[in-house]
Amino acid sequence: MTPATPGLERVFQIEAEIEAPRGSGPSPLGERLHIPILGGTVRGPRLQGRVLAGGSDWPVVGPDGISRIDARYSIEAEDGTLIYLVNRGMRTSSDAVRQRMRAGDVVPPEDYYMRSVAVFDAPDGPHRWLSEHIFLCSVAPAGKIVRIDVYLVT
Repeated sequence: MTPATPGLERVFQIEAEIEAPRGSGPSPLGERLHIPILGGTVRGPRLQGRVLAGGSDWPVVGPDGISRIDARYSIEAEDGTLIYLVNRGMRTSSDAVRQRMRAGDVVPPEDYYMRSVAVFDAPDGPHRWLSEHIFLCSVAPAGKIVRIDVYLVT
């Protein structure tokens, strides 16, 4: 038997509003940033809702310049269901692009690589499918907004 060939199905887009990153300074692992998540929207064919305030991204920018993303926040679906999300991934770019992004400049997505894997914790009911699949994300920061296209891996 041959394993199934995975595909991608775009299921929704998250637009998260963020504060400016704050750095803690160098450490043995790199520099840990704290990026508060203020809110946002979720729109798409499989999920509608909003991003709740109070989450954060805590990326570590390593000595190699790679930013290792670790975002945790909650979504409230249109029907009021609360869904917890952990989004982990990476961003690679040149030093110049990294400095522009950190300054809040909008940088074209072709100038960097930024992908993540989203893991959802959804209760039993109509949103349970989120907890039962793997999701790949393409991420594009644009100043105070981060756009995340979420794809279900089929």
